Amino acid sequence: MIVPVRGDEPELLDHLRRLRGLGQVPLVGDERWPQEQWDAVQAVTARTRPPAEAAWATLTSGSSGAPRIVLRTAASWAESFRAVERLLEAGPEDAVLLPAPPASSLTLFSLAHALGGGPRPAFGPTDPAATCLHGTPQALQAVLDAGPPPRLRTALIGGSHLDPALRERAEAAGIRVHGYYGAAELSFVAVDDGDGLRPFPGVEVDVRDGDELWVRSPFAALGYAGAPGPLRRDGEWATVGDRAELVDGRLRLLGRRDEAILSASATIVPEEVEEALRSVPGIRDAVVFGMPQARVGALVAAYLELDGPPPADLRAACARMLAPAHRPRLWYAGELPRTPSGKPARAEAARRARSGEVPRLDV
Repeated sequence: MIVPVRGDEPELLDHLRRLRGLGQVPLVGDERWPQEQWDAVQAVTARTRPPAEAAWATLTSGSSGAPRIVLRTAASWAESFRAVERLLEAGPEDAVLLPAPPASSLTLFSLAHALGGGPRPAFGPTDPAATCLHGTPQALQAVLDAGPPPRLRTALIGGSHLDPALRERAEAAGIRVHGYYGAAELSFVAVDDGDGLRPFPGVEVDVRDGDELWVRSPFAALGYAGAPGPLRRDGEWATVGDRAELVDGRLRLLGRRDEAILSASATIVPEEVEEALRSVPGIRDAVVFGMPQARVGALVAAYLELDGPPPADLRAACARMLAPAHRPRLWYAGELPRTPSGKPARAEAARRARSGEVPRLDV
């Protein structure tokens, strides 16, 4: 059976070990959830009979909407443990810093890894025992801002875009950074050591129908509990609908098909516009989405998280980098809503902008 567990439970690792020893399937929830969300999760788990081979239940990030419950086997994570140890240069004598809450799939992976003989978890951001880190770019930024633990030497960073400047800052502090792309349903797909995303060890990738990314991997999940999701299969291959292109053995991600903006006769990929915006000094992060408009279908809108005042030459910068159809027509600024793991919560950001909860920028 699937057993919901609070992320703030004392001795969480020991509790997970006991549940797994009893053949039960732990699902770690976020202690910050309102009671209604706990009730909804418990209702799903109570009526779900997981497959006999299910060992872990995780949550999708919820960056594009409500989180889903994903079921996976023990082997689907264990198969990647040795590769992760090589990247982190870490073993059971090490401690991995886990800034994201245990409800996030990347932290739960590391807890499962600890149970399988990997580095023990460290949750305090300044734990002097931490030798490696597994988290998001925002977590790495926070660790660097606070002053990294003295023994920290490697970082495995996923969840969202890793700015090259952040990588350079970490490496200047003596921390070797490995970025990666993955999904709760697929686990690790590709790794980036600074020269672009290449398939993670043990993973094959294929781009079909022009731009849909498919993977053949021992790390893929079994499926969902409760509501269905984007995971689809074709024999040994699986996809969650992410778009990508493969050039010289390197993957370039283009976002989800269902997030593309249709404006007049143009199709705009939000991630391409976001990448350009993040290169503008003063913009810390950005989420781009479509604002419905009857005449053209949607206007390109940008929700910016700024380091200070809005850049004075924002329109000129966009004109230099983006085709006319890709330039945002509506601008918003504020602190971006984020998922528990630190990823921008895209659906919530768009909702806040559309409802008028975020101030418009006069650009």
